[in-house]
Amino acid sequence: MNLEQMEYIVQVAKTGSLTSAAQQSHVTLSAISQSISAMEAELGITLFTRSRGSGATPTAEGQVIIQKANEVLMKLHELREEAQSFSNELSGRLKIATIPGPMHLLVDVIAKFKRENPNVKIEVYEKGPKEILHDIEHNHIDAGLIVLTENVMRKYKALSFERLLEGKIVAGVNSRSPLSLKKSVTPDQLVNQTFVLYDDEQIRDIVTDFISVYGNLDILFITNNTQAIDNAVNEGLAITLGLDYSFHGYDDNRDSNIVTVDLDLPGKEPVYYGWVSPKGKNTSHISKRFMNKLKYEL
Repeated sequence: MNLEQMEYIVQVAKTGSLTSAAQQSHVTLSAISQSISAMEAELGITLFTRSRGSGATPTAEGQVIIQKANEVLMKLHELREEAQSFSNELSGRLKIATIPGPMHLLVDVIAKFKRENPNVKIEVYEKGPKEILHDIEHNHIDAGLIVLTENVMRKYKALSFERLLEGKIVAGVNSRSPLSLKKSVTPDQLVNQTFVLYDDEQIRDIVTDFISVYGNLDILFITNNTQAIDNAVNEGLAITLGLDYSFHGYDDNRDSNIVTVDLDLPGKEPVYYGWVSPKGKNTSHISKRFMNKLKYEL
């Protein structure tokens, strides 16, 4: 079996005629007929019912094989387009939005991508998860980098999510807090703490689960301003919860009093940092190229 045979059977199925398929493929009728016969002999099934009156009609088995052949040819076309895009110099605009915190993961990748593709104008926005999902759904950005669980992602049926990194929820505490001496903390050890929280769906889910078991939390405020959260924890006014990526570099920052402690949450589903894009929409070559670069670097 070869690609030429697959192209012929797909063409015959589209035209309903070996003669028409031969004309459109610029080969003889005999070449088409012999190619299909050879394929049928190799597979051990009849692909078409042939007659002078109705031309060529796919059999039940033939319909399945022809569909698979068409999928192969479509993938081959995508492969060729992808390869062609790598041989061409990229130019255009790439608009990305990311949640606060993991921006450090992007900086080096963006710099390398820009050096390799100087004619691409890159715009990066730091936004909250709700804004990113809204912008993706309304085509305001090419792609968003966000943290989601599988359960939350199921709510957004028009979007696809590709995992890049698996993360974990940690507690951010002041270095003078007794909690900073622990390797991990459990929810019952947080009962009497005051919290400042980032306005995020995963964090809200944790809080909801906590309240259902231990009662209301003492929440100083909820915000999407990460600097306000940092200030409150730095000053020892409260502790916070967040993804471990969001606290990157705090331990090495002499001006920061924030340390992270693992949060022991039995039965909590994994959290992923990944690339969200519109489902069913053709992704631009620039976005695909950047995504490949990001996956490689991370």
